[in-house]
Amino acid sequence: MAYTITDECISCGQCEPTCPVDAIAEGDAKYDIDADTCIDCGQCASACPVDAIEA
Repeated sequence: MAYTITDECISCGQCEPTCPVDAIAEGDAKYDIDADTCIDCGQCASACPVDAIEA
């Protein structure tokens, strides 16, 4: 199951460069993870300063 970014996202962008498959992109209100591209590595969740990324 792909990781998701919750509404707690503050759009800081720290997660995007950590994704090895470029599954994260800036959305309108928050960053989004493409579920089809996500490989469930968890690197983005580790980088999030507000714990807004969940498995």
